[in-house]
Amino acid sequence: MRITRRIFQRLTEALLRRGPVAQAMRPCNTVLIVDDEERILKFVIRVLREAGFRTLAAHDGVEAEQVAAEAGEIDLLVTDLMMPHMNGDELARRLCMQQPDLPVLYLTGYSDRLFADRILLRENEAFLDKPCSVTGLLEGVALISHRSVPGCFGRRALERSDSFAAAPPVL
Repeated sequence: MRITRRIFQRLTEALLRRGPVAQAMRPCNTVLIVDDEERILKFVIRVLREAGFRTLAAHDGVEAEQVAAEAGEIDLLVTDLMMPHMNGDELARRLCMQQPDLPVLYLTGYSDRLFADRILLRENEAFLDKPCSVTGLLEGVALISHRSVPGCFGRRALERSDSFAAAPPVL
């Protein structure tokens, strides 16, 4: 276990020291992470904490609403789509009623269900397929948070990504 943790920390540190992801991250952001799978929740928390984010966690949408209310303003919602009690799409809709500009990153193995009731994602929404890599997660967070990433050109860069998708530009 300790060897795995050391390897993970070294990999994360190496990724954060170089490249566009390192330049795009801002260490003071608060991210609410919601997933009913404990191992996924722990993975996302660990990656984002290593990147300098303040993380809040919940296991379902109901708990996430309570955590968000206690925390006040959050800077990003990273949520699973399929969860008990309330799905991630409903959670995002409810939290966006309180914070209209809240960026939402859906971390899901069911991206087809995300588009079952609608054709497009809303502005400030994107999804990342599970399972994802440390790099994929960090790039997704950087891009959906509307930070400039050297070598990328806004939302067009999102459309080129293999594992990351975002809403098309609003016309």
